[in-house]
Amino acid sequence: MGIKQNRLLIFGAGVIGSVYALRFAQYGLDVTVLARGKRLDELKRNGLRYNDNGSIKQIPIKTIDKLEEDDVYDYIFVPVRYDQAESALTVIKSNQSKTIVTLTNTMGYAHWLEIVGDRLLPGFPGAGGDIKEDVLYAQFGSEKHQGTIFGEINGLVTERVKNLAKIFETVDLQYEIQKNILAFHISHTALAIVNKHFYTEDGMVDVETAKSERILCKIAAEIKQNIQLVEHAGIPVIPPETKVMGELPDNDIISRYRQMLSNDFIIDVKLGNHAVNQKAEIMLLNETFHKQMSHR
Repeated sequence: MGIKQNRLLIFGAGVIGSVYALRFAQYGLDVTVLARGKRLDELKRNGLRYNDNGSIKQIPIKTIDKLEEDDVYDYIFVPVRYDQAESALTVIKSNQSKTIVTLTNTMGYAHWLEIVGDRLLPGFPGAGGDIKEDVLYAQFGSEKHQGTIFGEINGLVTERVKNLAKIFETVDLQYEIQKNILAFHISHTALAIVNKHFYTEDGMVDVETAKSERILCKIAAEIKQNIQLVEHAGIPVIPPETKVMGELPDNDIISRYRQMLSNDFIIDVKLGNHAVNQKAEIMLLNETFHKQMSHR
């Protein structure tokens, strides 16, 4: 199959980078991970170790610690946090690869376009989880709107978009080509930033506190307020499930969150190590969201 000729690079070996690298490697695609420090040593020594229904498995993975300018890939995936995206793209800037797929939260693309130009193909990951003691505990979304989302900023379905869709089909992953990727990113940010209520000064609240009336009332009120801000700015709220969240009674939102926080996987995503490390991202997104919404 011609698809296997695509050279894929994943820039970063955190939770999201690792779960995509794992899936691509499992299907025999030509995938390399750029990693550093302890994580690089671990991947070299033990391969990518992951939890598969309770048993720990491993798969060998190609790694690099530096991206050379003439080391060309068909797609470079950048699954880093919003607060790290500009520095990651700056590292990639001189590389000659044609398409750079960002898999992260954002409120806009102006700074990224200044760095990498029209090589940018914005997206959003369809996966979540945690890494515990160097073992990946993660999974992909099973429905279309929880799959990997990507699209050209101008809404056109280009050859590189079609080819990327084929790659996801090859590895049996849900995806969605989003015609209004900016509206999607802004809508998603409106939901993501309410996670700030789970942070304490030095970490995260415990599960019981996260499920408390005190915290969930704040979250419900803020979700509705944020979605209203997006609508008032004339931006479509995407997908419809996000729009619905803004119309639900507070009690329904609270019970949804309680239900989510009864699932071990969701607890890992929202309150685990990965979530702790996301604090700078969530706070920066929160600030950017409110600044942009007030200027529209």
